[in-house]
Amino acid sequence: MNTIKKLQIGKRKVVEKLVNIEPLNHDNPLPLVISPAIDGISLIDWTQQNRDLVENNLLKYGGILFRNFHVNTVEEFQGFVKVASTGELLDYTYRSTPRTEVSDKIYTSTEYPADESIPLHNENAYSPSYPMKIWFFCVKASEIGGETPIVDSRKIFARINPAIREKFIKKQVMYVRNYGDLDLPWEEVFQTANKAEVENHCRKLGISFTWTGNNTLRTSQICPAVVKHPKTGEMVWFNQAHLFHISSLKAEIRESLSALLKEDEFPRNAYYGDGSPIEVSVLDEIREIYDQEAVIYPWQEGDVLMLDNMLAAHGRRPFVGKRKIVVAMAESC
Repeated sequence: MNTIKKLQIGKRKVVEKLVNIEPLNHDNPLPLVISPAIDGISLIDWTQQNRDLVENNLLKYGGILFRNFHVNTVEEFQGFVKVASTGELLDYTYRSTPRTEVSDKIYTSTEYPADESIPLHNENAYSPSYPMKIWFFCVKASEIGGETPIVDSRKIFARINPAIREKFIKKQVMYVRNYGDLDLPWEEVFQTANKAEVENHCRKLGISFTWTGNNTLRTSQICPAVVKHPKTGEMVWFNQAHLFHISSLKAEIRESLSALLKEDEFPRNAYYGDGSPIEVSVLDEIREIYDQEAVIYPWQEGDVLMLDNMLAAHGRRPFVGKRKIVVAMAESC
């Protein structure tokens, strides 16, 4: 055996001794867990030396949970994310949920009431521009619940009825939003109070917009329902039709909105790309597949979850007690 091969094998053995690499649940490969095999391993230093290993496993499994590395602060998390990404961290613009920036391009997870759940979704799949990678850091785990379910988007694609899938592929998805009292104001969504900047942003991303009076804005855009991963070539289910559609709301809220507003005035809704209605039965079937495929596990403080945003969707379960999860995104696609 030549010297180079000996060195390569030796390096692999060192890596294996420094960390343990195995699925969290052997019945499901998502997420892969990487944890230190010995005390004193720095997640930042280890990742810097093993970026190819991390990237290859992320593309294979869709998500990696880094556990027991003693990541204690947002600053440490930020340092890790910068090492684990190949580009600058992204601002959270064209928002769909309320968040607060806690450090430079590090945000709180969606600030919805604790008793609400957030359906599984791929980040910004309603937009022509979205992050390829997203990270979550558990600063404070809740007393009860508060898990971040994840699911393999390739499995969702494979399980959806082919007739439904083909219809979505052909027609795509239209997202319609009205910004104001019942949803986020447009100033928060676009992170500016300048209407000209909003209009320029919309034109750049191919988003149709209308100023509807009283300083209110309506937008719509058509996005794919299915995309091909640029590195793996795999097809993934990648849209938020089931989340934006009015049927995702509780019955009493739907009834109240229908009594107060015309359909095109709903805070948000989803249609097929040609403007025709998406059947509620179809969306219910898709939601059921998401629920069946969801991987749910409790957070441990110091956990860092890294997802390929195309290969894996995420959500949030209701919780009791204080909970703090912060988020970073990178590699705009």
